[in-house]
Amino acid sequence: MRRIAPPSSVLGRLLSAAGYRVEARGEATLAVRARDHRAVVIVASVRSPTEIEGLFPGDAVQRTIVYDDEPGEVARSLAADRGIEVLDPSTLGSALGEILLPGPGALGEEAEGTGDAGPLEPPFAITLEGQRTVRPRIGRDEAEALAGVDGPRYLLRLVPFFVAAYRVRPASPDGGAGPVQRQLVAVNAVTRRAEVWDEGERELVDHLEEPHQSLAPQLTEAQAVPLAIDTIRQHHTVRVEHTEQHGGALVIETRRMPPSADDIRLGPFVLLFVPHWYAEGREGRVVLDAVTGRRAVPPDPVP
Repeated sequence: MRRIAPPSSVLGRLLSAAGYRVEARGEATLAVRARDHRAVVIVASVRSPTEIEGLFPGDAVQRTIVYDDEPGEVARSLAADRGIEVLDPSTLGSALGEILLPGPGALGEEAEGTGDAGPLEPPFAITLEGQRTVRPRIGRDEAEALAGVDGPRYLLRLVPFFVAAYRVRPASPDGGAGPVQRQLVAVNAVTRRAEVWDEGERELVDHLEEPHQSLAPQLTEAQAVPLAIDTIRQHHTVRVEHTEQHGGALVIETRRMPPSADDIRLGPFVLLFVPHWYAEGREGRVVLDAVTGRRAVPPDPVP
């Protein structure tokens, strides 16, 4: 017996109630749920999956097209080649529960995930007089050995960083929701380059014995936010494999999937000053992080 598909407006309301963001895209309706990276396109007329595929967001792992009529074998074959699920009035009813229910790992996300797992406190929240300075681990002699610069000029400069704790739920290798991770993101307030730090790797001091200079921030805390978010998404991008059975062959599609903005919680920033060795000689300038010993490439644009 042929099942009657609900009108797109009714299906759209069901998807919206199930946590999807629903919006009209011309003659189609696009529904996206960020927490399990599922996307559904509802079309009222038979259109080729190659034409519809561009409506799906790039980070969607589970993609479904809902037709209001039988799309035909050619459309089904094209969709299968692209890892897209096809539903029509005869198959929608049995698949509706899977589409509406949260995907693996999504249940309890609000209670245990990035949203309500407690506030993100500012890192290094100890009270110090004056500016917060990170303790250097690399001394002058070690800096000379690491830099390999033939020249007498070595300066210790304190570079400003906006640092915040964050929580993120990256995808798991199968495309579901992975476990929540917590780390620190640090934005260089001079070069605008951001990096991820592990908690506990750095400690603060109230003063330095070594002569040094302090650099002034060249961007605001508000300007640091998008730089931090972009770096978090890049750092926690995972390779996701989506497997489809097609014509007796097993097709594996691999995608790079960053966490969405909904999967990231960024805490308040604090301004820290991180010591860097600036070595200048005939070979030019080399900048070394005085905590990790890593080089800054290219060197920071400081005269």
